[in-house]
Amino acid sequence: MKIHRNLKSLRDSSQSAFDLTRINHFSLFPHTWRTHHQPKRNTKRRSHSKNMASSKTTEISSEAPAKAAYVYRDAPIRVASDRVHYTDDSITSSFVYESTSVEQLANGTLLALPKREEFMFQTATRVPKTGVMIVGLGGNNGTTVTGGILANKLGLTWETKEGTRKPDYLGSITQSSTLKLGVDAKTNEDIFVPMKRVLPLVDPNDLVVGGWDISSMNLGDAMKRACVLDVDLQRQLYPLLSKITPLPSIYTKDFIAANQEDRADNVMKETHKMDQVERLRLDIRTFKENHSLDKVIVLWSANTERFADVVDGMNDTADNMMASIKANAEEIAPSQLFAVASILEDCTYINGSPQNTFVPGIIELATKHEVFIGGDDFKSGQTKIKSVLVDFLVSSGIKPVSIVSYNHLGNNDGKNLSAPKQFRSKEISKSNVVDDMVASNGLM
Repeated sequence: MKIHRNLKSLRDSSQSAFDLTRINHFSLFPHTWRTHHQPKRNTKRRSHSKNMASSKTTEISSEAPAKAAYVYRDAPIRVASDRVHYTDDSITSSFVYESTSVEQLANGTLLALPKREEFMFQTATRVPKTGVMIVGLGGNNGTTVTGGILANKLGLTWETKEGTRKPDYLGSITQSSTLKLGVDAKTNEDIFVPMKRVLPLVDPNDLVVGGWDISSMNLGDAMKRACVLDVDLQRQLYPLLSKITPLPSIYTKDFIAANQEDRADNVMKETHKMDQVERLRLDIRTFKENHSLDKVIVLWSANTERFADVVDGMNDTADNMMASIKANAEEIAPSQLFAVASILEDCTYINGSPQNTFVPGIIELATKHEVFIGGDDFKSGQTKIKSVLVDFLVSSGIKPVSIVSYNHLGNNDGKNLSAPKQFRSKEISKSNVVDDMVASNGLM
């Protein structure tokens, strides 16, 4: 998707992105759909009128309009608007974003100034053949995502104590969520459509998955180690996943917990940071060529790193960032090397952990090369729930004073977070969500 703002364009990188963060532990459960209709109700009300001569009661019958039903429809969509234009190659649309700028005057008055910004979006109609390279391929996320895609693609079923299960993509925003398209002109029903019908999106079954890991364990054994999928499904997936082994990755002891060292038996031989970047770029190009891919997305799903120091002259600008990598500066984190390699290879980079990968120098480098980068943690589980609950409480004038969380599927991530420096990254990410919302209500 291309976004043009203030005559500045960004290259087509995100239209093929698929939200792997939502497949994780929710992709392999049976799908049920229930639609609730509210029946029409006849109501009667009594009107009483009195005068000096007599008392009169009039009974009035009326039929209250039924609440509009939510109707699900799965069909091709085309928008008839002067703001949307279709060609054989692309869909172009304009969108006006309205916001409000606030200034405080000398007398203390807050002056609200409405603003309008126009964005131009362009999406290619041809869906590119897309690959995803996961950093931390052998972890819980990597094995579950890869196994989930294979199960869906092959139509596997497996037995559980509750019965036979079928794969699906429940939990995926693009594959299993709907949005309101509008209101039916004849029936006044609210029409909901699958999000994946709105724009051309990659089918997750068509994704090619690969990546890196500091552990050499094949994905079949890594899947067993993760203990996420049902045993019967593991049995069927094992012959396929055991053929997949991760590429050697970057291991820097200072950035992840010392307790990860026993897993680090698949470390790339390059030790200089610039050489590591070039090795990653070669891995991306080779993966793309071997599978005849149009696009590659790099997704960080590895261990949470400690926060990297942001230092003037080292990682504050794109030029300084590249110079620091060439100088083998110690404070350049592995996730930042992966980000730089992705940017230089014109690949979207998604950060799924809460460390500060995107220092100013990397943001400037991505802007310069017009490559999409994003993410500071997946936030698909308890953090999302906390965000919703805290927003509701604060909006109601109730101040949360304590939130306790339990990470029951963290496995090795939890082990890594037992180290104080790595836990601090997670703590900052989690607490910022709450602190900002609480700070928005100064009355509490």
